Amino acid sequence: MKILVTGGAGFIGSHICERLLEDGHRVICVDNFITGNRENISHLTQKKAFTLIEADASLSTDQYLSDVSHVDAVFHLASPASPRGYQDAPIETYRINSFGTHHLLEFAKEKQAKFLFASTSEVYGDPLEHPQKETYWGNVNPLGARACYDESKRFGEMATSVFHREFDLNVRIVRIFNTYGPRMDPRDGRVIPNFVTQALNNQPMTVYGDGTQTRSFCYVSDLVNGIVQAMELPATRGEVFNLGTTNEYRMIDLAKKIKDVVGSSSEIVFDDLPEDDPVRRKPDITKAKRVLGWKPTVPFNEGLRLTIDYFKTIG
Repeated sequence: MKILVTGGAGFIGSHICERLLEDGHRVICVDNFITGNRENISHLTQKKAFTLIEADASLSTDQYLSDVSHVDAVFHLASPASPRGYQDAPIETYRINSFGTHHLLEFAKEKQAKFLFASTSEVYGDPLEHPQKETYWGNVNPLGARACYDESKRFGEMATSVFHREFDLNVRIVRIFNTYGPRMDPRDGRVIPNFVTQALNNQPMTVYGDGTQTRSFCYVSDLVNGIVQAMELPATRGEVFNLGTTNEYRMIDLAKKIKDVVGSSSEIVFDDLPEDDPVRRKPDITKAKRVLGWKPTVPFNEGLRLTIDYFKTIG
């Protein structure tokens, strides 16, 4: 198959490109490197089945895909996805998830290609339901600092579902919960890169709020398996799936765990909780288990060790 991956040089996107190439597909990677990293795909660029197009995927596809006559599938992952990434580029963020999604849906419709929209657990906002099911509509502040990401992802979900209803386009949506692993950007503001970088450098480890807020962390290879299965299985057409783990960690406990694993002398310090930061975050993955036959398999201790080893190589 010939497959288009937007955001293919990003943390998750680069792992998707790698997996698709391993599966024998031809891959077109589109990235403008706002938050993507050329190093993430440097080992792929010499492969004959891999093509890199440096472009802004929020633009009309005529401006960067005019030479692409056929694709079988579109994985739309392009978007700043970390708090620092989307708050540093709020306009680019809402453009890629709104205009970009629309243009890529038009492209998929023209090429009769399957389409996957990579959404986020952020569509649930600071949830009043726990754990979060796909049927939950969320609790999102449309005017807050995170809204450029949260609301534009909700827009992208809406656009994807409209194309499914209006044109019977073969689409699916995956809501990605906190994911970690090699190729994360140490400067992106996410909690695991923050804690690992601080611990490795014996710097104060910053816990926001009182540290009782929770997250659940999925290793990147598990997530990639879920995303690929969501695209490939016929039963996923028109459906939305949570992808993540149900192992919930308090941030204070996570900081202590990373400090111990690294063997760091860092002091744990506290700062104010960011605006609209969710208090609890954990997916209900019953639907993914039932329809995809998917569940995470990488133990957190193993994934954390692999992630720390990666950060040591780039430190």
